[in-house]
Amino acid sequence: MRYIIIGAGAVGGSIGGRLAGAGHEVVLVARGAHHAALRDGGLRLKVPDGEYTYRLSTVEGPDELGELRADDVLVLAVKTQDTVGALQAWGAVPVAGGGSAAERLPLFCAQNGVEGQRLALRVFRRVYGVCVWLPSTFVEPGVVSAAGAPLTGILHLGRHPHGTDETARLVGADLEKTGYFEAPVVPDVARWQYAKLLSNLGNALEAVAGPIADDEAVALYTRVRAEGQAVLDAAGIAYASVEEQQAVRGHKVDLVPLEGAPRGGGSSWQSLTRGTGTIEADHLNGEIALLGRLHGVPTPLNELLQHLANTFARERRAPGSLPVEDLVRLADEAVAFVQESGAASS
Repeated sequence: MRYIIIGAGAVGGSIGGRLAGAGHEVVLVARGAHHAALRDGGLRLKVPDGEYTYRLSTVEGPDELGELRADDVLVLAVKTQDTVGALQAWGAVPVAGGGSAAERLPLFCAQNGVEGQRLALRVFRRVYGVCVWLPSTFVEPGVVSAAGAPLTGILHLGRHPHGTDETARLVGADLEKTGYFEAPVVPDVARWQYAKLLSNLGNALEAVAGPIADDEAVALYTRVRAEGQAVLDAAGIAYASVEEQQAVRGHKVDLVPLEGAPRGGGSSWQSLTRGTGTIEADHLNGEIALLGRLHGVPTPLNELLQHLANTFARERRAPGSLPVEDLVRLADEAVAFVQESGAASS
């Protein structure tokens, strides 16, 4: 199978690089300065076992590839806010032997949150969810670092909305044969993705106020996550427990220092660092806000973080520039306002 990595950033670049290192045919899809750097100098992948340069076929879009092959696997690794554009670009591309990519090819959504695969299922017949546990960084064109060891990541795979099939098993086997991934194929991949969503609720906090390290930041994240759990419980949505996740992951993906590649923060922090002008908060904290409104659960903390993250992205503010004590004050005010509004309405 040939792997087409649509969005060769932190996650896509790590997966594509490791697959290429194991001898698989890989095409990278990227835009702008990143595309130019990948095209001219190759993908530089910095990992605990060294730094590798992979000179791979690199395109900005499907027009440069022409007709797709029947054995192509599309890996969608763009941020969720870029999903619709990617689906529009790739869904109608013809496949050798007849039909389009949307009709014939598998699409694996290696993204945070749960919205990307729902959007994909409107276009593609064969959609697969991927729960991405893969700490990686992309802030410099052409360079991706992944600091996990001994494994680069753990990627739960499954059909969306549920089930497994031979394609999922073949892709999982290819990932595991690299020696750097575990790729369990499960019938309930959404349960793992919702558990990861709860972890990702801290992305916006980290992006606007810096690392979740001191007691104040940890306490606020605990409140944000508890709000998310209350919403998922009210909606009847199953998610893997912290204990189950820890049992699977153990110390398989521990972060180690990489020379010349410090990990400053997660995906949302990286978006602010690169000054992209967009951020994925609408599909992380915003997912909790949406479910809260649907099921009558107040979500003031997640709504606040969603608003702040979007403001930081739109105004291209520096990541971590809001003092955590100021964020805690805003959070307390948001909760108090909701409580007072509820009391007044009753």
